[in-house]
Amino acid sequence: MGILTYLAQSSDTSLFDDQPYTYTSTSTATLSPEVAFTITIVALLFAAALYAVSAYLLSRIFKKAGVEQWIAWIPVYNSWKLLELGGQKGFWAVLAFIPIVNIASAVFMYIAMYHIGKKLQKEDWFVVLAILVPIVWTLWLALDDSKWQGVSDSTNGTPAFQPAASATATDDNGQPKPPLVQ
Repeated sequence: MGILTYLAQSSDTSLFDDQPYTYTSTSTATLSPEVAFTITIVALLFAAALYAVSAYLLSRIFKKAGVEQWIAWIPVYNSWKLLELGGQKGFWAVLAFIPIVNIASAVFMYIAMYHIGKKLQKEDWFVVLAILVPIVWTLWLALDDSKWQGVSDSTNGTPAFQPAASATATDDNGQPKPPLVQ
C-alpha cells in the first residue's frame, strides 16, 4: 500500500489537523409541488407551441411539393414523407427511435433535406441550416416564394412514375402500326 493511500485512509487525523473531518449539510432548499407542477405545465405548453409552429411550416413545404398538408401534423408520418420527398426511404423515420441506428437515420434525414432544398431552388450550402438550425431551414423554405422543381404525386408524396414517350407510330385511328422490317 502506498504512503498516500495509507495517509488517506488513516484514522489518525492528527497528522493534518486537530479535529476529525466531518461533513454536515445545511441545505434546506426544496421545490414545492405547486412550483414543480407550474414548471411542468409551462414546459408542455412551450413544447406544444413549438410543435404547432414546426408542423405548420412543414405543411407549407408539403403544399409546395404537392403533398397533402395534413400529413405534416402526424408526428412520425411527417418525417416519413419528408424523407420520401428527399428521395430517401421513409422507414428511417421509424428507425430513428433505435439508439445508435438513429445516427444513420439523422444522416439520411439530412440528405433528404439537402435534396428538398435543391428542389426548392436553394444552393448546396443551404443544408447547413438544416443541420445546425432546422427550424430556420423550415421557416425559410416554408415562407419564401420558391417553387418545387420536382415531380411528386399529390396522393402519397412520393415521386410519380413518368413513362417514357412511346416510339411506336400510330395510324389515323390511333392503332399502333406494325414495326418496319428492314
